[in-house]
Amino acid sequence: YLENMPDISRAFIVTDPAMIKLGYVKKVLYYLRKREQPVHSEIFSDIEVDPSIETIQRGAAEIARFQPDVIIALGGGSAIDAAKGMWLFYEHPELDFRELSMKFMDIRKKIIKFPRLGQKARLVAIPTTSGTGSEVTSFSVITDPATQTKYPLADYELTPDVAILDPQFVMTVPPSITADTGMDVLTHAIEAYVSTFASDYTDALALHAIRLVFQWLPTAWQDGQNRTAREKMHNASCMAGMAFSNAFLGINHSLAHKLGGEYHISHGRANAILLPHVIAYNSQKPTKFVSFPKYETFIADRRYAEIASYLGLPSETAEQGCQSLIRAVRALMEQIHIPSQIRELGIAERPYLDAIPRLAEKAFEDQCTGTNPRYPLIRELEGIYRAIY
Repeated sequence: YLENMPDISRAFIVTDPAMIKLGYVKKVLYYLRKREQPVHSEIFSDIEVDPSIETIQRGAAEIARFQPDVIIALGGGSAIDAAKGMWLFYEHPELDFRELSMKFMDIRKKIIKFPRLGQKARLVAIPTTSGTGSEVTSFSVITDPATQTKYPLADYELTPDVAILDPQFVMTVPPSITADTGMDVLTHAIEAYVSTFASDYTDALALHAIRLVFQWLPTAWQDGQNRTAREKMHNASCMAGMAFSNAFLGINHSLAHKLGGEYHISHGRANAILLPHVIAYNSQKPTKFVSFPKYETFIADRRYAEIASYLGLPSETAEQGCQSLIRAVRALMEQIHIPSQIRELGIAERPYLDAIPRLAEKAFEDQCTGTNPRYPLIRELEGIYRAIY
């Protein structure tokens, strides 16, 4: 695609040092240089795991100096998130990211809307992990290292213009990262399916992504050179990304955001450890329920049972379906060597238990909580945090 992409002459590549070391940037440059009129390129590779405000601002300044007509994000979620932020502030340097990160109930009806993007440059995303789905989502997270505050940016304007899914870029991902990112895909898809904003369109994407994960993640984990397994997981990641970018997520991600930030647990692993407990919690009749136009009565238990039925698991009743799904998730985690409790990660018990009230309060305030199918009480979130220890 890059060899034939129309109307480009200057490309700014946002990536990380590992992509340069693995030779992936060279592959991108190869196709840009094969064009009839070679594209002038510049590389920005100073990307952290959690892209900071300073990195975004520095990158935006480099882009403004170079004046590209296409920005190419090559990497995992961090590189793609960073590229989205740089793209935004390159096109609109007058913006204040703190105002743009205000919470909302519905991304379609926000008070503060992002200005139009793509007038100076288009954004092409090439993911090198099968996990975040960031190549097709409308989200980006920027971190302020001084306050350890994460500012989530959300607007459909942030969605890349082009996503290139090429399994050659994920063939060398090690087993532990394959496992973590694969469970992130599963969590994205399951949360999108039971979200209060789920629709026929997101359901189709979410269900097939779930099936692909159960079918192909163990193979991708065990045999990283299996191209079919890598391709299927790459597709699942993208489909789950499209699903949750429209249906959004739930408390599994709210809890994982705070847990991962506090204890530096990978996002996918935090999601995985929480997932069986969140399914169990959400499938119980709520003490407090919030209704939406398309979600007037509590149906989360039936939605989980539908997933179980789609996977061919016992699901004659909603309760049986929920329990079947929980068992299947636990079996998958065991198969790919993901711990079921966070004590197995070496986290001390007393400091963790003391931190729970603070973490639960922050999780309650997380953007993802609003579309959870069961509206939680803070003390109930505390209970989930205790259960995973």
